[in-house]
Amino acid sequence: MGLIASLGKFILFIIDVFRKPERKSVMYRLVLKEIYELGFRSLTFVVFMSLFVGAVVTLQTAANMTSSFMPKILIGYATRDAILLEFSPTIISLLLAGKIGSNIASSIGTMKVTEQIDALEVMGVNPATYLVRPKIFALVFFNPLLIVLSMFTGIMGGLLAGTLSGECTIA
Repeated sequence: MGLIASLGKFILFIIDVFRKPERKSVMYRLVLKEIYELGFRSLTFVVFMSLFVGAVVTLQTAANMTSSFMPKILIGYATRDAILLEFSPTIISLLLAGKIGSNIASSIGTMKVTEQIDALEVMGVNPATYLVRPKIFALVFFNPLLIVLSMFTGIMGGLLAGTLSGECTIA
Protein backbone atom coordinates (compact mmCIF):
# COMPACT_ATOMS: atom_id res chain seq x y z
CA MET A 1 0.00 0.00 0.00
CA GLY A 2 1.32 3.40 -0.89
CA LEU A 3 2.27 6.18 1.45
CA ILE A 4 -0.59 8.41 0.30
CA ALA A 5 -3.17 5.66 0.84
CA SER A 6 -1.82 4.92 4.32
CA LEU A 7 -1.87 8.61 5.22
CA GLY A 8 -5.45 8.89 3.97
CA LYS A 9 -6.56 5.89 6.06
CA PHE A 10 -4.86 7.39 9.11
CA ILE A 11 -6.58 10.75 8.63
CA LEU A 12 -9.96 9.06 8.22
CA PHE A 13 -9.30 7.04 11.38
CA ILE A 14 -8.45 10.20 13.38
CA ILE A 15 -11.62 11.89 12.10
CA ASP A 16 -13.57 8.79 13.16
CA VAL A 17 -11.98 8.85 16.63
CA PHE A 18 -12.99 12.44 17.33
CA ARG A 19 -16.58 12.18 16.20
CA LYS A 20 -19.33 12.95 18.64
CA PRO A 21 -19.24 10.35 21.44
CA GLU A 22 -22.14 8.03 22.04
CA ARG A 23 -22.85 9.05 25.65
CA LYS A 24 -20.89 11.38 27.86
CA SER A 25 -21.40 9.29 31.00
CA VAL A 26 -19.93 6.22 29.27
CA MET A 27 -17.02 8.25 27.93
CA TYR A 28 -16.32 9.74 31.36
CA ARG A 29 -16.26 6.28 32.94
CA LEU A 30 -13.97 4.95 30.20
CA VAL A 31 -11.55 7.86 30.57
CA LEU A 32 -11.33 7.27 34.33
CA LYS A 33 -10.68 3.57 33.72
CA GLU A 34 -7.90 4.39 31.24
CA ILE A 35 -6.35 6.93 33.62
CA TYR A 36 -6.05 4.14 36.16
CA GLU A 37 -4.86 1.51 33.67
CA LEU A 38 -2.37 3.66 31.76
CA GLY A 39 -1.47 6.34 34.31
CA PHE A 40 -1.61 5.10 37.86
CA ARG A 41 -0.24 1.69 36.96
CA SER A 42 2.83 3.46 35.53
CA LEU A 43 3.67 5.35 38.73
CA THR A 44 6.09 2.78 40.18
CA PHE A 45 7.82 2.43 36.82
CA VAL A 46 8.28 6.20 36.51
CA VAL A 47 9.52 6.60 40.09
CA PHE A 48 11.98 3.71 39.77
CA MET A 49 13.43 4.91 36.47
CA SER A 50 13.59 8.55 37.56
CA LEU A 51 15.50 7.76 40.74
CA PHE A 52 18.19 5.97 38.78
CA VAL A 53 18.32 8.55 35.98
CA GLY A 54 18.79 11.31 38.56
CA ALA A 55 21.49 9.35 40.35
CA VAL A 56 23.39 8.60 37.13
CA VAL A 57 23.18 12.20 35.89
CA THR A 58 24.51 13.48 39.22
CA LEU A 59 27.38 11.03 39.41
CA GLN A 60 28.36 11.60 35.76
CA THR A 61 28.23 15.37 36.20
CA ALA A 62 30.38 15.13 39.33
CA ALA A 63 32.87 12.86 37.57
CA ASN A 64 33.22 15.25 34.63
CA MET A 65 33.65 18.42 36.71
CA THR A 66 37.29 18.02 37.64
CA SER A 67 38.36 21.66 37.58
CA SER A 68 39.25 23.20 40.92
CA PHE A 69 37.83 26.54 39.73
CA MET A 70 34.27 25.22 39.63
CA PRO A 71 32.53 24.86 42.98
CA LYS A 72 30.68 21.64 43.78
CA ILE A 73 27.40 23.53 43.92
CA LEU A 74 27.46 23.60 40.11
CA ILE A 75 26.93 19.82 40.12
CA GLY A 76 23.47 20.35 41.59
CA TYR A 77 22.61 23.14 39.15
CA ALA A 78 23.77 21.14 36.15
CA THR A 79 21.90 18.06 37.34
CA ARG A 80 18.73 20.02 37.96
CA ASP A 81 18.84 21.65 34.55
CA ALA A 82 19.64 18.38 32.79
CA ILE A 83 16.82 16.51 34.51
CA LEU A 84 14.21 19.26 34.15
CA LEU A 85 14.99 20.21 30.57
CA GLU A 86 16.24 17.02 28.97
CA PHE A 87 16.06 13.73 30.77
CA SER A 88 12.66 13.62 32.45
CA PRO A 89 10.56 14.82 29.52
CA THR A 90 12.50 12.85 26.92
CA ILE A 91 13.47 9.60 28.62
CA ILE A 92 10.22 9.12 30.54
CA SER A 93 8.14 9.91 27.45
CA LEU A 94 10.08 7.35 25.42
CA LEU A 95 9.83 4.72 28.14
CA LEU A 96 6.12 5.38 28.64
CA ALA A 97 5.54 5.20 24.89
CA GLY A 98 7.03 1.72 24.89
CA LYS A 99 5.27 0.52 28.02
CA ILE A 100 1.87 2.05 27.32
CA GLY A 101 2.06 1.37 23.58
CA SER A 102 2.67 -2.32 24.11
CA ASN A 103 -0.15 -2.41 26.67
CA ILE A 104 -2.59 -0.80 24.24
CA ALA A 105 -1.46 -2.96 21.32
CA SER A 106 -1.87 -6.17 23.29
CA SER A 107 -5.30 -5.26 24.64
CA ILE A 108 -6.66 -4.18 21.24
CA GLY A 109 -5.04 -7.20 19.57
CA THR A 110 -6.72 -9.51 22.07
CA MET A 111 -10.04 -7.77 21.45
CA LYS A 112 -9.60 -8.24 17.69
CA VAL A 113 -8.75 -11.96 18.02
CA THR A 114 -11.69 -12.63 20.33
CA GLU A 115 -13.96 -10.63 17.99
CA GLN A 116 -14.97 -8.08 20.64
CA ILE A 117 -14.41 -5.23 18.17
CA ASP A 118 -16.82 -6.86 15.72
CA ALA A 119 -19.35 -7.21 18.55
CA LEU A 120 -19.07 -3.46 19.24
CA GLU A 121 -19.82 -2.74 15.58
CA VAL A 122 -22.83 -5.08 15.63
CA MET A 123 -24.17 -3.26 18.71
CA GLY A 124 -23.91 0.04 16.85
CA VAL A 125 -20.97 1.41 18.84
CA ASN A 126 -18.17 3.16 16.98
CA PRO A 127 -15.10 1.08 18.01
CA ALA A 128 -12.65 3.91 17.29
CA THR A 129 -14.53 6.32 19.54
CA TYR A 130 -15.12 3.70 22.23
CA LEU A 131 -11.60 2.23 22.34
CA VAL A 132 -9.19 4.95 21.24
CA ARG A 133 -10.62 8.28 22.41
CA PRO A 134 -10.59 7.44 26.17
CA LYS A 135 -6.95 6.38 25.88
CA ILE A 136 -6.00 9.62 24.15
CA PHE A 137 -7.83 11.77 26.70
CA ALA A 138 -6.37 9.82 29.63
CA LEU A 139 -2.82 10.13 28.35
CA VAL A 140 -3.15 13.81 27.47
CA PHE A 141 -4.34 14.42 31.02
CA PHE A 142 -2.01 12.11 32.95
CA ASN A 143 1.32 12.10 31.07
CA PRO A 144 2.23 15.67 32.13
CA LEU A 145 1.60 14.65 35.74
CA LEU A 146 3.89 11.64 35.33
CA ILE A 147 6.59 13.82 33.83
CA VAL A 148 6.38 16.33 36.70
CA LEU A 149 6.62 13.43 39.16
CA SER A 150 9.61 12.17 37.19
CA MET A 151 11.32 15.55 37.46
CA PHE A 152 10.86 15.69 41.22
CA THR A 153 11.92 12.08 41.72
CA GLY A 154 14.93 12.48 39.44
CA ILE A 155 16.19 15.46 41.42
CA MET A 156 15.66 13.54 44.68
CA GLY A 157 17.55 10.55 43.22
CA GLY A 158 20.38 12.87 42.24
CA LEU A 159 20.43 14.42 45.71
CA LEU A 160 20.50 10.99 47.32
CA ALA A 161 23.29 9.71 45.06
CA GLY A 162 25.36 12.88 45.41
CA THR A 163 25.03 12.90 49.19
CA LEU A 164 25.74 9.19 49.68
CA SER A 165 28.75 9.27 47.35
CA GLY A 166 30.20 12.34 49.02
CA GLU A 167 30.33 14.30 45.76
CA CYS A 168 27.73 16.83 46.92
CA THR A 169 26.46 18.18 50.18
CA ILE A 170 22.92 19.18 51.10
CA ALA A 171 23.77 22.64 52.36
